[in-house]
Amino acid sequence: MLKVFLVEDESIVREGLRDNIPWQQWGYQFVGEASDGEMALPLIQKLKPDVLLTDIKMPFMDGLSLSRIVHQEFPDMKIIIISGYDDFEYARQAIAVGVEQYLLKPITRANLQKVLAELKTKIETEREQRNYQEKYQNETRAYEQFSRTNFFVKVFEGRMSVQDIYEEAAKLSLKINAPCYNLLMFSLTEKRGGENGGFESETFARKREEILRYFVRYPEHLVFRWNVNTYGVLIKGNPEQMKDLTERCLENLERICKPAEEDFDWYAAAGEPVERLSMLAECYGKVNHLFAYRFLMPSVHIFTSQVTDNYIPLEASGKIGDIDYAKVEPELIKDFLQQGSHAEIAEFVDGWMHSIQEALKSRLFQNYLVFHIHFVTMAYVESIGYDKKQFLELLGEEQIQEVNLGPEELSQYICNILEKAMELRDRESDNRGRKVLKRALEYIEENYMQETLSLNMVAGEVGVSANYFSAIFSQAMDVTFVEYVTQKRMEKAKKLLRQTEKHSGDIAMEVGYKDPHYFSFVFKKTQGCTPREYRSSAKD
Repeated sequence: MLKVFLVEDESIVREGLRDNIPWQQWGYQFVGEASDGEMALPLIQKLKPDVLLTDIKMPFMDGLSLSRIVHQEFPDMKIIIISGYDDFEYARQAIAVGVEQYLLKPITRANLQKVLAELKTKIETEREQRNYQEKYQNETRAYEQFSRTNFFVKVFEGRMSVQDIYEEAAKLSLKINAPCYNLLMFSLTEKRGGENGGFESETFARKREEILRYFVRYPEHLVFRWNVNTYGVLIKGNPEQMKDLTERCLENLERICKPAEEDFDWYAAAGEPVERLSMLAECYGKVNHLFAYRFLMPSVHIFTSQVTDNYIPLEASGKIGDIDYAKVEPELIKDFLQQGSHAEIAEFVDGWMHSIQEALKSRLFQNYLVFHIHFVTMAYVESIGYDKKQFLELLGEEQIQEVNLGPEELSQYICNILEKAMELRDRESDNRGRKVLKRALEYIEENYMQETLSLNMVAGEVGVSANYFSAIFSQAMDVTFVEYVTQKRMEKAKKLLRQTEKHSGDIAMEVGYKDPHYFSFVFKKTQGCTPREYRSSAKD
């Protein structure tokens, strides 16, 4: 029920309107009254009525002044001016300050009822449209921001000019201009051996959402997904603020993640501030270098230049007995092959060899290292379904051999071996992704007309987590899950509008929308016209 507030200095008129109008019967609740604008304003601010009915000529504060203030503070509130003055100037001023109606005294019951009924319809329609707009935006934002991710990947990999960055950011409604920038990257991975058989736990999903909500809350953050488990945050601000802004991000990330370290692994890296968009690729290069240290220092969660500068190389004579064997643990290489990226290989190998550089003076240790890398990578590729022969064929001339290389040549040698293992990993992942996607598309084709269809439902049907499914779907289809399902529904709706005489409400139900008004809203939003207009144009 809509709320109405009355301001009228003539007590007889005020009481008559208050007591003789069947407000509830007309769909309104009479919530308050006042004799002038000055008395009315604080009450209006407290009660927040939907409709303000006010006289125009009053002592202390007149109706026009009150209307001007109310319209600025509550732009959605509808205002009806009542007056005994048949004066065009008053009407003109009333319209200028956003008044909906201008009624002359004496007010007839029929006239007031007509005006209030029109306003009620208008208010409900506007609210419905706002609700639909919010629902549509929430649906299209759910789980994924593919266009934003694609944009930031191109920016940080240096594949866009400054002009292109500004133009693309404008299309995505991203406020990217700032005096200074920094980049923070963080990853969240649920620990292995969970009870959900590869699916995310509710605790893990809640923590991720809590982190994302924190970053979204502040305008100086632009958060985006980098890959399945990694996110980036572009931090914007003045140069003198950047240190504090970056530290605040890291502190809050630690505050949220630290209590749940038993359940999932988390890592973050922050770069060095830059003052030009054209330098963001340089900033990313620094962050990528720091982020690779999560494989070398797994007990550390936050990586900055200060942290990694303290990663002291082995101080020894080069004797085998002086090696810290934790630096050559098979799990270290295996973890990197599982979770690392091609872009991180050089950084990982550089940091790893830096930690054992004294031992590398031994030719015996060099040969051991080559065998170690080969056997660990071979065991890994076998674990993902490939045999030794396939791996050795892919290596070609890089097969196991006795080496006598300098540090730089040995580093390149190891990089090549890891690169080949990751190629097989990605091939297996692509094969798995294609199978998952094929099953998902088949399921969507059979069920897109069900209103309850959701990304979570499809992910569960094909046996993967919603987060993983969201990432591979967007990457493969070049649209988000919601956009794809909406396209399917709209194409079916257009076919039914062209080929049948079914009512749009029945078509809405048939393509997955219980609310025919929301169906019409989405149709117009995506097709540029209403279902009725589309049907008429199709007939023409």
